[in-house]
Amino acid sequence: MKDSTDPIEWLNYHHLRYFHAIAREGSLRKASEVLRCSQPSICSQVKLLEEALGETLYRRSGRSIALTSFGRVIYEYAESIFSIGRELLSTARRAASAATLRLQVGILDSFPKLLSIEVLKPVFERRPVVQVTCRDGKIEDLLGQLASHRLDAILSDEAPPAGMQIKTFSHLLGESGLTFCASPELAARLKKKGVFPGLLHDAPFLLPTQNTTLRRDIEKWFEANKIEPMVVGEFEDAALAKIVATEGYGVTVVPTIVEAEAVERYGFAPVGRTSGCGVRLFLITAERNFEHPAVALLAKQFKQPTPSKRRMSQRTKAPLTSSTRSRGAGTK
Repeated sequence: MKDSTDPIEWLNYHHLRYFHAIAREGSLRKASEVLRCSQPSICSQVKLLEEALGETLYRRSGRSIALTSFGRVIYEYAESIFSIGRELLSTARRAASAATLRLQVGILDSFPKLLSIEVLKPVFERRPVVQVTCRDGKIEDLLGQLASHRLDAILSDEAPPAGMQIKTFSHLLGESGLTFCASPELAARLKKKGVFPGLLHDAPFLLPTQNTTLRRDIEKWFEANKIEPMVVGEFEDAALAKIVATEGYGVTVVPTIVEAEAVERYGFAPVGRTSGCGVRLFLITAERNFEHPAVALLAKQFKQPTPSKRRMSQRTKAPLTSSTRSRGAGTK
């Protein structure tokens, strides 16, 4: 074992570069032309490399040079080293020219995924490209990451809970009513029962879990319209609820502003629409103003009205009661 007081050995890469040049070009004259350096200077630099390595690297052979066996080994190392160096420079130039902007965004796990895509579209379509990182989580976890600057913003369907010791600013991006969707077969059976919203009474439902704002609003709407759904599934992951709904196990809900995308992607048939309950879209930041260009972009562009967007009317003020009943399985 070496003494820790031994001097540290360094490889002089300038010397290695001179050797690499004469080994690649095959003669001192050609190497001097490539390096724009005199032949005696090259020889002296390579001599220092040989002294450092303790072996002869090449011998003269007429006007050319011939590598020793040790020199051939060192040349292979030099090739790898300078190849990696060229890759490093190329990567650095690309990064500098692209000036990549990065956006770290947290998405509440109950936030509809199709709506997330709709909100983030302006950022994905921005040029030059923005590198977006999305992180799912509970509101408390995401707020902690926002406070520690690991996130630039949070997409949420609810404002931060009162009493949090974290200073945040909630920006309302917009609101949307809900569309009740089902597989075409289930939708056809329900429509034979009557007209919307009455046809939803006793229908199998795949709903958000009870700890979400959306579930509470849906329950208020059920109560106001005297609807008792049969809950066959509760989901924290809205995307999973949609997948289950495609199998015909129940009715699910999607924000009306992304109804067309949901119908196209999942093959749903709309059963009915309401503006009496829905989702509110919050952009939560640590600053009052949008310091991050990508955050400012999605806030500005998403708030512009489009024909597909519907604004929710005043929500029903009926008290929340247990208007749903559950069962373990549904019929297809």
